[in-house]
Amino acid sequence: MNIRLRQDAIVRSLRRNGTSTIAALARDVGASRRTVLRDIAALRDEGYVVHSEPGRGGGLSLDPQSVQTTARLSVAEVFALLISVASMRAAGSLPFSGLADAGLAKIEKALPKDKVRDLRCFLDCLYVGTLAPQVDISDMGTMDPALLPAFEPAFLKRLYLRFHYRDAKGVETTRHVEPQAMLILPPLWYLVAWDSSRQDFRHFRMDRISEPEYLEGPRFRRRHVPFDDNVRPIRHTLS
Repeated sequence: MNIRLRQDAIVRSLRRNGTSTIAALARDVGASRRTVLRDIAALRDEGYVVHSEPGRGGGLSLDPQSVQTTARLSVAEVFALLISVASMRAAGSLPFSGLADAGLAKIEKALPKDKVRDLRCFLDCLYVGTLAPQVDISDMGTMDPALLPAFEPAFLKRLYLRFHYRDAKGVETTRHVEPQAMLILPPLWYLVAWDSSRQDFRHFRMDRISEPEYLEGPRFRRRHVPFDDNVRPIRHTLS
């Protein structure tokens, strides 16, 4: 269990049980007492108010107000929320858009400045439009949950992406590309990338991508992606 998951597990345990001990938390998360003590200190540094009661019968408790005011979301998680709202709005199926926008604004406001900067950079790569009626979506599948975690460093650091791709005929190939944009044409989502082997932009349906990974090393340059007139930056749908 990595640090982030372990600390989240500690928070959940304290919320559900009301009080706990270091020994009990260590058993719950499968870590040493020393590790749990370091995690408690880190959580306090992030804004969680963890009370400790010394002596027999004492233990740790979490102030519920600190849970409500502390956001521990990653850039990819907030990005996923934003694009989900935007895609639903584009599809005309977001009846409570005002409340959704207000909630997202609060989440974004709680993010540290460096995460806000990364989030805005991520959003600048995202576009939305309308799917042409003749496009066949009968074979639409689910998207690999590893996509966004791989996309985040690839887009923010301009790192190459490698993945397996299955085309409309079912032929699978391995692709090595420069990710330039993400395009939502509800209900389909596309990765728009520069394919240096073909010297052209390619649109890859995200539900046909598997095992994506970003490649540390050389970085590519941003390119201007030509879109149709009905495609617009997603920022226009969030304003």
